[in-house]
Formats: sequence, structure tokens, C-alpha cells
Amino acid sequence: MRNSLILSGLALVSALSLNAKDRVTHNPDATNTETILHAWSWNFPTIAENMKNIADAGFTMVQTSPVQNCYNPEGSGKKIFDENVTEGNWYYYYQPTDWKIGNQIVGSRDQMKVMMDSAAKYNIKVIVDVLPNHTAFDVDAVSDEFYKAVGGRDKMFHSQGLNPVRDYNDRLQCTLWGSGALPDVNTENPLFQKYYMEFVNDLINMGVRGFRYDTAKHIGVHSDPVDTASGVTENDFWDVATGRKAVKGVKLAIPYDSLFVYGEVLQDRNVPEAEYADYFGQTASSYGHILREMLEKRSAKDIDLVKWYHSAAPEYLTTWVESHDTYANAHESAGLTDDQIRTAWVFLTARQNGTPLFFSRPAGSTRQAYWGDNVLGARGNDEFMHPEVAAVNKFRTAMNGQKEDIQVSDNGQVLLVNRGKKGAAIVNIGQFANFIDLPTGLPNGTYKDKVYGKEFQVKNGRLKGILAPDRTYILQK
Repeated sequence: MRNSLILSGLALVSALSLNAKDRVTHNPDATNTETILHAWSWNFPTIAENMKNIADAGFTMVQTSPVQNCYNPEGSGKKIFDENVTEGNWYYYYQPTDWKIGNQIVGSRDQMKVMMDSAAKYNIKVIVDVLPNHTAFDVDAVSDEFYKAVGGRDKMFHSQGLNPVRDYNDRLQCTLWGSGALPDVNTENPLFQKYYMEFVNDLINMGVRGFRYDTAKHIGVHSDPVDTASGVTENDFWDVATGRKAVKGVKLAIPYDSLFVYGEVLQDRNVPEAEYADYFGQTASSYGHILREMLEKRSAKDIDLVKWYHSAAPEYLTTWVESHDTYANAHESAGLTDDQIRTAWVFLTARQNGTPLFFSRPAGSTRQAYWGDNVLGARGNDEFMHPEVAAVNKFRTAMNGQKEDIQVSDNGQVLLVNRGKKGAAIVNIGQFANFIDLPTGLPNGTYKDKVYGKEFQVKNGRLKGILAPDRTYILQK
């Protein structure tokens, strides 16, 4: 098999091409102000109906679930998760059957248009989750039109694309075999690229202004192995997807820099993060793990919270406390309480860099019943509207241009994010009350928290007060 798959003639290319944005060299003066609500498993009407709530909570972007045609067995649009696999599952929309707008989970094209109009009314940017790396498990469920558009079934997949990946640290397997056993698409096929880009441009013409690329690290960059057995000469999918080159007369409809794009490049060994940074922002999955470790220990003692654990510049990272995968797939984060998630969200969002994404947990979910009401399309729980969440989202915008300074108490339970001399976010991750007595840039005086009206004192460069358990406070000059 390896005889038919050779490394690209290019040795490891420079991470940054001359005409690309430098997403590796950190600019210490850069500040990020935007926040993303991941409206996970909400349908288009639900998102539209809640657009004012999203805006009032201070979010600037909303990320939808995948919107393309997807695997659709009978009854699959009812439950977020069904153990009997008869009434639906959230992961069906991660199994494309065609690149056309609309599916049984999020709704129709017309319903998406209504949602886009609502987003425009409230000045919310819409990000769509896209996944060109694979098709549905059931290859017979893929539409005939899709197969025809790419040149037939034998042209749809990489030559070893039906083999499940066994070693995710092997770049050949990672990029040319089936991730999660999903059939691996030949993303270098120009007919596929053309068909896919027509879908992307359709979304852009509807008003979409951002994309999350699912399983992005499973689509090769130039230094990765090339599937010559499939007739491929170079790994150029990302050049096409980001508008650097046209394919069969089709090119990205608007300038790439006008879009917010990030790739799900989950961190592990042998991942060419710097090369991916040449094309888009990436997920700071390791930092999310650090935050969850802190919450589980209820202490940041001996944990470096300043470092981002990524080779890309932090201003180009998408950050989270938890993602839909850590909650719904492996349940890694599902045992953390809503209060714990919220405290870490306030810390993360108060920071100077990264673009934080807030995962909307299912309505009615508990730490024993992760799926809660278990209704596909319904709004998640109320946490995205919590006053502390809204306060820090707005604080983030107000702190534009202000550099961060992070302080941690000796017991590791009290976190302080200072933003220049204009603001501070206080976080108690402990399950008991705590005192704060930490350095701050705020001028001397008395400050009232934005949510609870609680007073804190600053004297001689130190911030003092008492904190309730699992609570956060926002102070602004």
C-alpha cells in the first residue's frame, strides 16, 4: 500500500507563505473581542427565535450544527441521542450525503433564510459547521447526484479511504484513511472541490460569514502524504477552500479575510499546526483540557493558566471550556456542573486572546442525565443567558486594547484577570467562600460588581473582598 502512496515532492514547506497572514507570530498588542455561541442541535427556527437573547447575552457570533443533506433514516429527527438508534442521533448531521442546504435536524433552506435575516437584524455573525473530509457510513445513502458530480463512486474516496484509521499519529493514516471509520473523501479531486465550493459560495450568498471545519487535521497539507493511487499530485484542498486558487472556474465568492474560519485540529503528536496556521485559526483543545483539569481539582495550583499550549498565535485560536465532543461524544466534560463550566468561561472570556466558544448544553440536562429533555432542534439550557456569562461577554468587548495580567491565589482557587487599568474579572472555582487579596492594575477605590452589585476595594495596587463559592465578579472602571 505504501508503494502507491508517496510523500509530496515538497519537503516540509514553510509554515507561512509570503502572501498569507502570519498566524504563528504572536502580536502582544492584539486583543480579541468576539464570542461564539455554539447552538448545538438547535434548529433554524429555534436559533431565529432566540437571536435577541443571543445578542442580549453579548455573543457576537452563533455557530450552527452542520446544514448540509445528511444521513436520514426514518424517525431520525426526534432525539439528540437514542440508545436504540430508531429516533435519531446528533451525529447523523456529521454524515454528509450531499452538499446542499437543509436536513432533518436543522431545517430547510427557507428556514435558514429566516434565521439569517434575524441574525442580520441583531448584528450576529453566523458560522456554519462544515465537514468535507468524509461522507456517511452508509455509502449507499450518498446521493447519486453527488457521486455523479465527483466523477463516480470510485472517484469519491481516497484509495484507502474505507480503511479505519488505526494510528492517529501516523499522518498517512490520519489524512488518507477513514477517521472514526467514516469513509474518507478524496478532497484533492478537483470535481469534488468544485462541487463543495459551490455549496460554500451558496452559504456565503445567504449571508454566512464564517466556517468551522470539522476534522480539519484529517485533510492533508502540502507536507503530508499524497494519494497518487487516486490520481492526486498535490494536497491543495486548503488552497482552494481558502480562496487562494480557483478550481474549474469556481473560487471563494468573497475575500477570505472577510470570513471567520477555524479548523478542528485536535492537538496530538505529529500534527503540523504551523502549516495549518497558514490557512486558518485552530482549536486550542489542549488548553480546554487544562481548564477542565483545573475545575476537577478545584484548584489552579501548579497549573500554568497563562500558557496557551499551542504553536499558533493565541489571537488566532478558538478556545473553549468544553466542546460538543467533550460533552456528547466521550462525556469527558459532562460531569462538570453548569456552575463550574460558567466559572471557567468567565476566566477564559476575560482573557486578552483567543475567541471563546460557549457550548450550549441540552435543556433539562443534569449530571446524571446528560441528554436532558432530549429533543433535537430545541433550545439548550438557559446557561448561555446567565447574567455572569452576559457580563463577561460584554466586558470582553469593552476591554478592547487592554492587556491582560493573570493572578492566582496561593490555594489556587481564586483567579483574577486584570485588563490594564480599566477592568478585572474575579473567579472563585472553590466550592466554599474565599477571600481575594491579589495585585491589580485598577486604581484605588471601591468597585461594584456588574451582576450582584457586590463591593470590592482596591488600595495600594491590591484588590480585596470576599467571594461566594462557584461565583464570578466583573469590575470596570
